[in-house]
Amino acid sequence: MEVESIFYKSLGSDDLVRCELCSRFCVISNGDVGFCGTQRNVDGKLFACNFGVFSSVNVDPIEKKPLYHFLPGSFTFSLGGFSCNMSCLNCQNYIISQDLGQDSQKINLLPDEVVKMASDNDCPSISWTYNEPTLHLQYILETAKKSKKQNIKNTLITNGYMSKKALETILPYIDAFNVDIKSINNTFYQKNCNTPIKPILDNIKTLYENKKHIELTNLLITDENTSKEDIEKLTDFIKNELGCEVPIHFSRFFPYYKMNDTPPTPVKYLYQAKEIAENKGLENVYLGNIMENQNSYCPQCGEEIVKRGRCRTTVKLKNGNCINCNNIANFILK
Repeated sequence: MEVESIFYKSLGSDDLVRCELCSRFCVISNGDVGFCGTQRNVDGKLFACNFGVFSSVNVDPIEKKPLYHFLPGSFTFSLGGFSCNMSCLNCQNYIISQDLGQDSQKINLLPDEVVKMASDNDCPSISWTYNEPTLHLQYILETAKKSKKQNIKNTLITNGYMSKKALETILPYIDAFNVDIKSINNTFYQKNCNTPIKPILDNIKTLYENKKHIELTNLLITDENTSKEDIEKLTDFIKNELGCEVPIHFSRFFPYYKMNDTPPTPVKYLYQAKEIAENKGLENVYLGNIMENQNSYCPQCGEEIVKRGRCRTTVKLKNGNCINCNNIANFILK
C-alpha cells in the first residue's frame, strides 16, 4: 500500500521533493525513489510505498532486542520490513535490509491487526525491529496511537539515523529505544555505513533529555572499532552526555555480508570493553553473542536483582527497588 508521506518538502521546480524522514534528506526526482527505496516521488508528492508491508512477524523475548531493563521477562510482538537507510558492510540482516521485498515473502497487515495480534499473544509491547523502523515511521505512528489505548507499549530498535522532525513526531508514542551505535568514530561510520555519526549522537541525546528509556548496542569488530581509545570515547559519551545508568550491550561480531572474510571478534575485546566501561563508572554493562553471565546487579550493593537464564528471566526487585539495600533500580516493570 502507498500513502502520502508526512515527512517531505516540495522544492518547487521540476516536481523535485526532499524527503525528511531520515538524516539523508534525499532530493528525489519525479518517478524516482530515495536511497532506501521505500519513498517514491509521484508527480511532486512523496509516497511511502511500504505502508503495512513486512518481512517478519514474531513473538520474541524482550531481551532479544536487546532490552534488558524494559519489561524484563516479558514477550514482545515483533515486526520488521525491508530495506535500510544505511548500507553497513557488516549488516547482520542484509537479506531484508538490502531487499525491497521483490523476491521475498511479503506480509501485509493493517495497524488494527497488529494491535489485535499483540493483544492475542499477551504481549505488553510491540517492537519495531529486524530492519530499520524509521522507514515505517508513518505506519508505526498510526499503530502506536491505537496500541496505547490498550496499554500496549512500543519499542524502536534503531540505528538512530532518523531526522529531527521524524524523531520529534514519534517520540511521544515510543516507550523504549535500543540504538545500535556502531562506533564512536565518524571515520568508521563513513566507511562502513555510508553515514556521518553526528545526527545519531544528537538523536541519542534527545532521547535521554526527553527521559525515554534507552539502551545502546555496540557491535565490536576486530581492528575496526575495538581500540581502547574508541571504547573510552564511547563510554565517556555515555557517562558525560547521558548517564551512568544507561545500559550498554557490547556484542561479538561474526563474519557476514560484505565482511564475510573478517574473522569473528576475539572474546578478549569484549571483556576489555566491559572492563573499560565499568572502570568509567557505567552501571549496566552486558556482553552479547557469547556465553556470559547476563544477570543484572544492584550498582549500589552488588545484589543480583534480575537473573536471566536460557528460558526464563526472574525479577528480584521489590516495588522496583533492590531487595537488599532498597536502591531504586533503573528498570521499567510495567
